[in-house]
Amino acid sequence: MGLDGPVLTIATVNVNGIRAAWKRGMGDWLTTRKPDVLLLQEVRAPDELLSDFLPTAEWDLAHEASEFKGRAGVAIASRLPMSAIRIGLATGNACDTGRWVEADLEVAATDTTPARTVTVVSAYIHSGTVGTPSMEEKYSFLEAVTARMAAIAADGGLAVVAGDINIAHRNVDLKNWKGNQKSAGFLPEERAYLDRWFDDLGWRDLGREHGGEGPGPYTWWSWRGQAFDNDAGWRLDYQIATPALADLARSVEVDRAEEYAARFSDHAPVVVGYEL
Repeated sequence: MGLDGPVLTIATVNVNGIRAAWKRGMGDWLTTRKPDVLLLQEVRAPDELLSDFLPTAEWDLAHEASEFKGRAGVAIASRLPMSAIRIGLATGNACDTGRWVEADLEVAATDTTPARTVTVVSAYIHSGTVGTPSMEEKYSFLEAVTARMAAIAADGGLAVVAGDINIAHRNVDLKNWKGNQKSAGFLPEERAYLDRWFDDLGWRDLGREHGGEGPGPYTWWSWRGQAFDNDAGWRLDYQIATPALADLARSVEVDRAEEYAARFSDHAPVVVGYEL
């Protein structure tokens, strides 16, 4: 990247099933992109299958599968050693499994920089459907997430919560905002949680900080119709950093495929370079 000092590259992506994503070319993207840390959502696979795609000889892995087979699942794959792993949030609800995993990563000292610990979280918030119990499940989980983010922020360290948040924060974060004001993912009650994270807890939205005033850049487009070709998308995928880490972000990119046929997921990776 031409930056002074070591750069830690963190990529997050909802793979929509790692087996399907690999068949569509995710491995080629990973080989080209070469992130230091890979945060995955909707893995939809058991532990033993995940290591088939991300071999433990190359990656340290942390994974929480869903209690419901074929659903959800979050993972962290790191080329840096993990000193601690924390699986899930203790909500007691089976529908919340496969949605939150944390790891403390150890960044070695260099001649000019001290050793540092960076906490990374791969998060997958419920999508929810208006008028069904799934929305209450989403709000309940968002309460648990907010409490955990408050605790992490209080430490004042280097941390990032990344993944598929399934909420577009502002009008500029989805193409058809006028037609989706009563849709899950853009309800005022959902968006208020992001307000709390940014305004009250001090977390910073790197996609918006480095993406300009918008509209976009979007990170999700429906497989159906001409949504991708017309860039009729939503910004649902985030890297949300504590102030100490956000100050070190030097590049934020959405790896949007060049064409529909080249997509390995309905989500695009969000990749951030942190100059440590």
